[in-house]
Amino acid sequence: MDSKQTISAVRKLQFCAGHRLYKHESKCRHFHGHNYQIFLHAQSSSSSLDEVGRVIDFSVLKGRFLPWIEENWDHGFIVWQGDLEAIAALQAIPDQKLFLLDSNPTAENLALYLLKVIAPKVLVGTGVSLTKIVLWETENCFVEVSL
Repeated sequence: MDSKQTISAVRKLQFCAGHRLYKHESKCRHFHGHNYQIFLHAQSSSSSLDEVGRVIDFSVLKGRFLPWIEENWDHGFIVWQGDLEAIAALQAIPDQKLFLLDSNPTAENLALYLLKVIAPKVLVGTGVSLTKIVLWETENCFVEVSL
């Protein structure tokens, strides 16, 4: 591969989750949910393709990320750890899945969390790293976060 070329393998994953944006000036301050779509952009750490000619097999990206997403975010609520009212309300519901984020659960912060915190952990030993996450919150709104 030419040293000036960059090749990314991109895997799309989907999940459903609720959140509220603490101190939002409009309707997003209320509990609501989204059908999120995320696009994981992976690149080889050595800037080369494997013996088959891939950055990484797409199923490996799915197999590394989807279990974490399903266990922590899918069909649950994601709230900022300082949003004590939301935490109290959700904890009053038996067996309610709740994920406490260290920042307000905007699309930007969710993508950053996946890119900076989760990706390095789940991709250990693969020889690839995520360089970008595109997260669609609605069919009209998305964010892109890159390293």
